Amino acid sequence: MRGYFITDRGQIRSHNEDAGGVFSNAHAQHLAVIADGMGGHKAGDVASELVISHLRQWWTSASAFKSPLEAEEAIQQAIKEINSHVFEESRQNDELNGMGTTIVAALCTDNFVTIAHIGDSRCYLLNEEGFKQVTEDHSLVNELVRSGQITEQDAENHPRKNVLLRALGTDQNVEMDVLSITWDAGDRLLLCSDGLSNKLDKQELLQYITSEEDIEKIASQLVSVANDRGGEDNISLIIADLADAPVREGA
Repeated sequence: MRGYFITDRGQIRSHNEDAGGVFSNAHAQHLAVIADGMGGHKAGDVASELVISHLRQWWTSASAFKSPLEAEEAIQQAIKEINSHVFEESRQNDELNGMGTTIVAALCTDNFVTIAHIGDSRCYLLNEEGFKQVTEDHSLVNELVRSGQITEQDAENHPRKNVLLRALGTDQNVEMDVLSITWDAGDRLLLCSDGLSNKLDKQELLQYITSEEDIEKIASQLVSVANDRGGEDNISLIIADLADAPVREGA
């Protein structure tokens, strides 16, 4: 697999509350993760960095995953443990009270990808069947769309667009969505925070993701577009291909 992570503070925020990375282990399997932190000055940074550092440490000692079931059980347990840790940190430090983060993680083997997510950071898949969002936002606006109370067009500019129904670290117990998909050579994953998905629609993302450019250049182009359109939020993304090439990280 080849993967590339990039994050950017954006045009407005004074600091970057996003964190992420693409990590390899001894079994030539990979973990791609993005966390979009929240919770006041510094607290969002702390929450997202805690998630990434703990998952990275877990991943370096993880066994090889031979089936989706193994992978799903393992990543659920890892995220539950991280949730407890973030929750306890927020309780013990007044400055961190109420902190939390979204998370989208893709555990990648040569045969399948197991995806876990909480919140509105997303994972998309490009394969021979097309380009689709494989996660579903845990947000108030998405729930309104699902229930038919508003349209997808209404959701784009809804005043409560950023209200989450689930986040990691805000409660002692956390509910997450976990699924596994198969992938083949030539398939591509896009993971991103809402700093990107709020600025480019699905069709625009598809145009960039299918480009013949290197994934590093595509990633930089996507960040530039989000910033050109206001860049009000931090912007983070990972592009990953099932291919024999190295994992890299951007600024």
